[in-house]
Amino acid sequence: MAALIGVLPGDGIGPEVIAEALKVLDTIARLGGHRFETRQALIGGAAMDAAGSSFPGETRALALDAQAVLLGAVGGPKWTDPAAPDRPEKGLLDLRAAMGVYANIRPVVTHPTLYGASPLKPERLQGVDIMVVRELTGGIYFGRKERGVDSASDLCSYTRAEITRLLRIAGTLARGRRRKVASIDKVNVLETSRLWRAVATELFAQEFPDVALEHVLVDAAAMHLLSRPADFDVIVTENMFGDILTDEASMLVGSMGMLPSASLDGSGRGLYEPIHGSAPDIAGRGIANPCGTILSVAMMLRHTFNLPAEARRIESAVAAVLEAGLRTRDIAAAGQEVVGTAAMGDAIVARLRAAA
Repeated sequence: MAALIGVLPGDGIGPEVIAEALKVLDTIARLGGHRFETRQALIGGAAMDAAGSSFPGETRALALDAQAVLLGAVGGPKWTDPAAPDRPEKGLLDLRAAMGVYANIRPVVTHPTLYGASPLKPERLQGVDIMVVRELTGGIYFGRKERGVDSASDLCSYTRAEITRLLRIAGTLARGRRRKVASIDKVNVLETSRLWRAVATELFAQEFPDVALEHVLVDAAAMHLLSRPADFDVIVTENMFGDILTDEASMLVGSMGMLPSASLDGSGRGLYEPIHGSAPDIAGRGIANPCGTILSVAMMLRHTFNLPAEARRIESAVAAVLEAGLRTRDIAAAGQEVVGTAAMGDAIVARLRAAA
């Protein structure tokens, strides 16, 4: 029986980058003799327009039936009314909650051929290989919200169980890497951070004594990501801090368009998506970078379907295409030839076939 993958293209450039990722998935499946069934559904603004909800029942059912979900992006200026009862971003939060994917994993690896696309000096980018583990279903994004005429509040809360299960994933990942974890908090101000640090200290002493644990305040971590990024191995943190730090870390690579992500439930089921948004300013122009979405497929093969060799083949194909000089607009230096979304996807497919 073919493994079921739910495909949610979403809004803006989502359908464009998803199309290239599916070409890569189809190619790797054919080359390796694997069977995947893909079913598409609506989410975000597109779902609001067609079905009156950012997360329709049909989409929920697909997400719960599928072994993995591949997502494009949600949102756009058409649906930005802050007073609206439903918004595209709510559909994404509802999707994460429905799937129970509490751990967001984002690799940040610099490519020497893309050093020029980053605003940082090349010497600071050498050897950067970071895995960010972000808590995804708790914290201030999911806490109780209140709004009055002259005041508003957002509750940030965490339980010991929520913190513990995330830290275990970070510790396990670190054991397969350089055995270093930086736990990011704001312990000098926030009670949630004080609980976070206490749980981290206790857990690593008991379950991961072979992994070096470092506590770093979030403001210091933001500075260190720019001044000494290669020192980090695994970074683990709560929801909002992780959201901000991963966007900052994308500049190390040169573009948000290069970075994939996996959101996992602890049992192997996952939601896979690039970290970029819907980029409505370039939607429909065929110039978006599909690499982050294609690399998200590689993460899906590794974490949900236990196909690490196939994942490495995709990652190697992306690296080879970049080394050959192909660039989408977001990662091109002055004077470099720029290719479109489809051409980048086609080049990666061709490299996969050539290496088979």
